[in-house]
Amino acid sequence: MLVVDDEPLIRWSLAEVLSENGYSVVEAGTGRAAIQEAGLSDPFNVIVLDLRLPDTDSLSLLARLRELAPRARIIMMTAHGTDEVAEEAHARGAYGFVHKPFEMSVMASLVTEASRESVT
Repeated sequence: MLVVDDEPLIRWSLAEVLSENGYSVVEAGTGRAAIQEAGLSDPFNVIVLDLRLPDTDSLSLLARLRELAPRARIIMMTAHGTDEVAEEAHARGAYGFVHKPFEMSVMASLVTEASRESVT
């Protein structure tokens, strides 16, 4: 699974919780790093993606990650989202949309659900 957020504490917290739940987590702090990771030969089944990253428009990044990892379920997260942005994210293929701050247990449950439903 890939966790993409430019805030190191959020990335670390998510990685810790998801690792405790049995997931192997790769972290990326930029859009560029996310693209590099997603382009590797071992695809991710779930990607947790922050909407706002300093080097990319994350809805464009969402589309790019869908191309690179078409089987992945992508969960968007943001502290700055609106209902319209959430609708656009879903239209572009996002599996879920979570507003920050969120309970880590809620994210872990959503990741588990997405992991079970990922395309094989």
